[in-house]
Amino acid sequence: MRPWLRIFLIGLGLWVATVVVTTVTANSTLIPTLVLLGSFLVPVTFVVWAHGRDRSPDITVELLFNCFVIGGVLGVLGASALETWLLKPSLVIFLGVGLIEEGVKLAALLFVTRHLLRRTARDGLVLGGTVGFGFAAFESAGYAFNALFTEDGLSLRQLVETEVLRGILAPVGHGLWTAIIGGVLFAAHGRLTGKVIMAYLGVALLHALWDSMNAIAIGLTLVFTGQSWQFSQLRIGRVPRVTEQQVHLYTVLDWGGLLLISVIGLLWLRSIARAPTVRVVEGR
Repeated sequence: MRPWLRIFLIGLGLWVATVVVTTVTANSTLIPTLVLLGSFLVPVTFVVWAHGRDRSPDITVELLFNCFVIGGVLGVLGASALETWLLKPSLVIFLGVGLIEEGVKLAALLFVTRHLLRRTARDGLVLGGTVGFGFAAFESAGYAFNALFTEDGLSLRQLVETEVLRGILAPVGHGLWTAIIGGVLFAAHGRLTGKVIMAYLGVALLHALWDSMNAIAIGLTLVFTGQSWQFSQLRIGRVPRVTEQQVHLYTVLDWGGLLLISVIGLLWLRSIARAPTVRVVEGR
């Protein structure tokens, strides 16, 4: 059995067992175990999978660990600080989030790999993806923790649902976007060239569209199927009732948009991975 698959199956089994035991015993001390297992399972699995496909001698276990933990934590801390200081509620807030989060992950990747002498685009894909998955793991742990608390007390169901959803979407989120930036960065020998800046802006746009897809789907649903009485209620600040047709259309637009963004990102990643491999040694 492949290492990544073994890690995933064992981790999934432990997570399911933790869910069952926590539910049966109502033992709140197991919640940190549940949060960490659920949040880190998919990101760690994909890092092991990516490393197994490349097998570059320059990508050591120590470097992967540094990218995942140090890069991930620095990214989360930087994003939290900058979003708190710089962002205010507005129509472009999601674009601001995309620019900040992709920027701090790029900075974290540059910092962790600053001593790396040899670089290839494929190494950048792996290391960039590792930083992104580290960011996703720590961020997901925070979302899962927040989902636990409701007006009616602790909700194990909401915690589990949050971890399952974020686990499913993790491969086409932070890991994919930072892998793209890493691949372009390493192809540029670790320098912030025009191509790297354009890749950063492009990935930030995909990130912003991903985060805002819920609002976009709602807006498009109203444009296509909105009734006059619904617009009247919106104008006076009320949330109108929705029809069954609108619920179905919203769901199709929301998930269809996420799928389209994912396909664009994966095709972009594929084009970088298929580019001719040129290994550059700094200082030569």
